Amino acid sequence: MLFEPFKIKMTEPIRILSKDEREKKIREAHYNLFLLRAEDVMIDLLTDSGTGAMSANQWSAIMIGDESYAGATSFYRFEEAVKKITGFKYILPTHQGRAAERILFGLVAKKGMVIPSNTHFDTTRALIEYNEAVALDLAIDESKIPSVRHPFKGNMDLNKLEETIKKFGPENIPLCMLTITNNSGGGQPVSMENIRETKRLLSRFKIPLFIDACRFAENAYFIKKREKGYENKSILEIAQEIFSYADGCTMSAKKDGLVNIGGFLALNDEELAMRAKNMLILTEGFPTYGGLAGRDLEALAVGLNEVLDEQYLAYRIGQVEYLGKKLLENNIPIIEPTGGHAVYIDAGSLLPHIKPENFPAQALSVEFYREGGIRTVEIGSVMFGKKEESGRFKPAPLELVRLAIPRRVYTMSHMDYIANIASEIKNRAQDIGGYRITYEAKHLRHFTAHFEPIQVGR
Repeated sequence: MLFEPFKIKMTEPIRILSKDEREKKIREAHYNLFLLRAEDVMIDLLTDSGTGAMSANQWSAIMIGDESYAGATSFYRFEEAVKKITGFKYILPTHQGRAAERILFGLVAKKGMVIPSNTHFDTTRALIEYNEAVALDLAIDESKIPSVRHPFKGNMDLNKLEETIKKFGPENIPLCMLTITNNSGGGQPVSMENIRETKRLLSRFKIPLFIDACRFAENAYFIKKREKGYENKSILEIAQEIFSYADGCTMSAKKDGLVNIGGFLALNDEELAMRAKNMLILTEGFPTYGGLAGRDLEALAVGLNEVLDEQYLAYRIGQVEYLGKKLLENNIPIIEPTGGHAVYIDAGSLLPHIKPENFPAQALSVEFYREGGIRTVEIGSVMFGKKEESGRFKPAPLELVRLAIPRRVYTMSHMDYIANIASEIKNRAQDIGGYRITYEAKHLRHFTAHFEPIQVGR
């Protein structure tokens, strides 16, 4: 039987809004869930990044944070925790993951270059494209079919990777990224064999392998449960092997660091590390705080150890699986099997009457708020669709709505409520219309875009 492996010491009240009030709020937010005030959201599944609850030990650690500008004791505790897990030589703290990505890609990504990945997440892709390089997604074909069950749908397609290297030339590929778990691909894990073989292939062409390590512990748990030969290894041992195949990593510690803010860039290359450190000083802060308070570094050092607890991970993965099963019981299509941090609803299948250019996943996200005060996030053609030079609209491969579960925040009864709301939406799916964009930014438009509804049948 699944239950929360912790006791609750403090609660935060949820403000309950009526359906009429929610309708008013979403209209004022231009039908963009990012633009809602958090106080107007009843259950917030927008992201699992920085939204988790910290433990008693983490709050205790905050009290001993060393706020020295240079050489803070808190940094060395943080550095020790990261090195124990990753084994990398040079550890640079940043205020969050995209800061680490900005530094890395600002140094290595240039016009005409290509950076392959299993699937880049939105900030990663945006920062690569901001530096005029090309971000390519090369996940296995199974990842593109939501109903196909595969134990490691996040895997890199090695044949496509080799073809890409030969097509563009290794000199034009400064590094390759592996996202674990594969967020935009449904939170799906990558197998140890695939990580190992990706490294082997890249080594032939002397291309470095970097890992987007946001959810490394969740990925390690899946390896332990699904990959032969790892069932008796600890999560730490599995994580250490994962990182042993890489030349560096970026991490938003707001995920598997179990903190509300923080991240890091880790490297083995001394020359690249020095250049990165100089950029860190210029844009983030001194290398022993990197844009974070000492207390944040202390909480992160504790969180990186707590996330390795197998009982915690069993509950964490189990809660997501529980919600996925409830949705499937109600015939709501999702990416199968469920991943580590979220359930992804296949909005394209649930709302087939809405064309991709009218954003079915955005429409479904709006309905979750209208119906139940639940904030989700669109991962479809708002986030990844674009107009080509010909003027033709190129939709995203999948139209998904991500229900990201914050860590140690919601109970199983909250999962039941979410599933019930999804069922109510499904029962009137044909009455749901699409949207058009009335305002968008050049990069990461989904954060600030404005929408207006399109009447059904138009």
